[in-house]
Amino acid sequence: MKNYTITVNGTAYDVTVEENGAGASAPVATAPAPKAAAPKKAAAPKAAAGGAPINAPMRGTIVDVKVKVGDKVSNGTVVAVLEAMKMENDIVSDKDGVVAAVLVNKGDSVETGAPVVTLS
Repeated sequence: MKNYTITVNGTAYDVTVEENGAGASAPVATAPAPKAAAPKKAAAPKAAAGGAPINAPMRGTIVDVKVKVGDKVSNGTVVAVLEAMKMENDIVSDKDGVVAAVLVNKGDSVETGAPVVTLS
């Protein structure tokens, strides 16, 4: 018998598999495992007063933050990299400005439209 932990839709299950004589495996018992830690989600931060937000174009995970507070950016500057569906997507500034706040960290999960950076 072999024991596995399988996660389905965020819920972890302990599964015991027994080998049959024909070489096929079949599950014998399943029981919910202790609740696994939920993926880290970025809080819905408030934009800095008077700041123009740059939002995530889609749901995904931040794999890199390219700017820091005080950096000058222009239209088209990459401010962060978002991984969605196993592809990396650049999040770019749509205007010129100075980074007032960085609202995400590497590894954060973000939803569509979540503010990533604010510009002043």
